[in-house]
Amino acid sequence: MANPLIGIFRVKELRERITFTALMLVVFRLGAFIPIPGVNVRELNAYFLSQQNTGNAIIDYLDFFAGGAFSNFSIFMLGIMPYISMSIIMQLLLIVFPKLKKLSQEEGGKKKIQMYQRIGTVGVCLIQSFAVTQYAQSISRQVDNLLSIPMLQFTLIAMLTVTTGTMFLMWIGEQITQRGVGNGISLLIFAGIVARLPRALWELWGKVKAGDLNLVFVVVVFVMFVAVVALVVFEQQGQRKIQVNYAKRVVGRRMYGAQNTYIPFKINPSGVIPVIFASSILTFPLQIASTIGGNVPWLAEVSRVLTPRGTVYNILYVLLIIFFAYFYTQVSLNPIEIAKNIRENGGSIPGIRSERIEEYLTRILNRIVLPGSIYLSFIAVIPTFIQWAFKFPSSISYLLGGTSLLILVGVDLDTMSQIEGLLKMHHHEGLTRKGRLRGRNL
Repeated sequence: MANPLIGIFRVKELRERITFTALMLVVFRLGAFIPIPGVNVRELNAYFLSQQNTGNAIIDYLDFFAGGAFSNFSIFMLGIMPYISMSIIMQLLLIVFPKLKKLSQEEGGKKKIQMYQRIGTVGVCLIQSFAVTQYAQSISRQVDNLLSIPMLQFTLIAMLTVTTGTMFLMWIGEQITQRGVGNGISLLIFAGIVARLPRALWELWGKVKAGDLNLVFVVVVFVMFVAVVALVVFEQQGQRKIQVNYAKRVVGRRMYGAQNTYIPFKINPSGVIPVIFASSILTFPLQIASTIGGNVPWLAEVSRVLTPRGTVYNILYVLLIIFFAYFYTQVSLNPIEIAKNIRENGGSIPGIRSERIEEYLTRILNRIVLPGSIYLSFIAVIPTFIQWAFKFPSSISYLLGGTSLLILVGVDLDTMSQIEGLLKMHHHEGLTRKGRLRGRNL
């Protein structure tokens, strides 16, 4: 009776939300195996099977975020990354153009911004889908009978199909957020990573049996993974509490007494968002360069330089994570807005003058975000270190490495905290007997 898992399915609203989320994720996984019309699946699988021995870090990287849909040439092969890329572009445009910022704050403005974002996502999808058709054309030169229809016809059908698939995924993500549990977009990435884990573990076991990998190295890496998971959980749950005191005030005919509370600033306020954003920004040029690079020499050079194993890529990756950690924190936790709300409600921070609250909160956030972003960067580059030090295949190191662990742990904590909130709202015990789960959002 006291089992929290049983309590989840006793609550009708929570049971319906979880069932809806599960069904949407099943649809997502089924779509990852439906190929684009005109592609010979047998020849395609044979081609990628022949490439396994040499290894293709770029394809493994693109497959990582698409849940294996990229190498299947499926209708969901672009995944949800075009939508995330457009979300980043829109957030930057809101800062650069004050008129857009003003529009987003007006009544009905958010819906207009979302409409612009969807239109922009279609444009990004068309660019990336065209790059995919060029990649298919380069493969067709090496593999006979890969395409069963003329190239021009395949280009038009593939661009339309893949763009529609990404827009459908975007709709699924929004529906999960509204009618399911957790953040829909994050859960789609989460489901793609989890779905590929069994295959990666089986491939790892096969390499150990064949003698390609040392068993001692594998044990060491798994111990590292356990330690990283523990550190990620510890870091995601850490908080810096800013005490706020509210004076007595009269509301109508009632007097409300003094109240002491606190603002919970997380050590990593942006969660796994910087990692996802940085990966999305790098995936866009990398995919175009790698797929069209065979026909354009300078793009082939860009693809070589931006390989996920390379120094340039990892330096850019770290810098982008730090940038988006600061950027997303300023967007989601605006010190000016927080200070304004404190003053309007008659609050004060002990030892800080009212006019200097913004400065104080900004200083605290900057001190928190810098070590948090460096910590995220350190964990995110672990797959590269594993490939270099232990000679792990890229397909395995990406799935069992830092980026995947950050996403898996962060999304899991966020989803579980929402489930716990719904349980307590219906007067049930939480998921943990001691302590409390905390998501990345305040």
